[in-house]
Amino acid sequence: MAIHEGRTLLIANPAAQNGNGAAAAARAAETLRASMGDEHFSLVLTESGRQAIGLASQAGDFDTVLALGGDGIVHEVANGLMMLSGEDRPVLGVIPVGSGNDYARTLGISATLDRAVQQVLEGRPRAMDVGRCNGEHFVETLSFGLDAAIALDTVERRKRSRLTGTLLYAASGLDQLLHHLVEYRFEARFDGDEPVQGSMFLFAVQIGPTYGSGFRICPDAQPDDGLFDLCIARPPLSVLRATYIFLMAKSGWHTRFQQVEFLRVSSLDVRFDCPLAAQVDGELIVGDRFLIEIVPHALRVLTPAW
Repeated sequence: MAIHEGRTLLIANPAAQNGNGAAAAARAAETLRASMGDEHFSLVLTESGRQAIGLASQAGDFDTVLALGGDGIVHEVANGLMMLSGEDRPVLGVIPVGSGNDYARTLGISATLDRAVQQVLEGRPRAMDVGRCNGEHFVETLSFGLDAAIALDTVERRKRSRLTGTLLYAASGLDQLLHHLVEYRFEARFDGDEPVQGSMFLFAVQIGPTYGSGFRICPDAQPDDGLFDLCIARPPLSVLRATYIFLMAKSGWHTRFQQVEFLRVSSLDVRFDCPLAAQVDGELIVGDRFLIEIVPHALRVLTPAW
């Protein structure tokens, strides 16, 4: 079913992209209303963090729910939709107006607003995987260690510097590498196998290939294959070599280094020897044990028709 044939709710973050979200929402809403009519379209602007979860969880009467903003609003909307039963779960659409826009990149949605709206209008639903970690769902990325520290640091750095996209992530990454390169001990079970112990600087669990505004941490990841792609960077790594590998990851060229391990699994149980911060689609979670599983084809998501 095309989006204009049913009822659509647009949930927008007005604070996205350093405050450009409100204007972007107004412009997108004008195009969407013109295409489907007032009676089939509703717009809600969020006023606080995690409000979009509640809005999406109550959207069972809509056929489509669009998330406008960065990866954070997409994460919230997806979590809200996952509270609905499968038969009542609307299709998810993404209009990227954020700093990273990694899930939109995975879907093939343009970062140009007008084209993104047109892609959503003409798109068709595709069944996509969703991850679940300690009860929290995610659509693109979950990570521990260095990459989590970078993702979380960008939140405050964006406010201070007004940087966005790759420049924001690169600035944060270089700062973390030079001043906060920390080794973590872990024990993990992959797909229920015997536990594996080791150390890591970086541990990424990916549904899509990128995080941090296009860093191709797991270049071969597919969002609908029923598997996570894992990237684990292990010691020994000097600051200089870690920095070089980090820069190579922008284009996915870090895969050639022996300190970087790649796996594909459908579930994992990871324990650390102390509580640490992790990021899930760029949002903070904290713990010392993380139970992670894939939920295959859980969300129907609009992807471009061309």
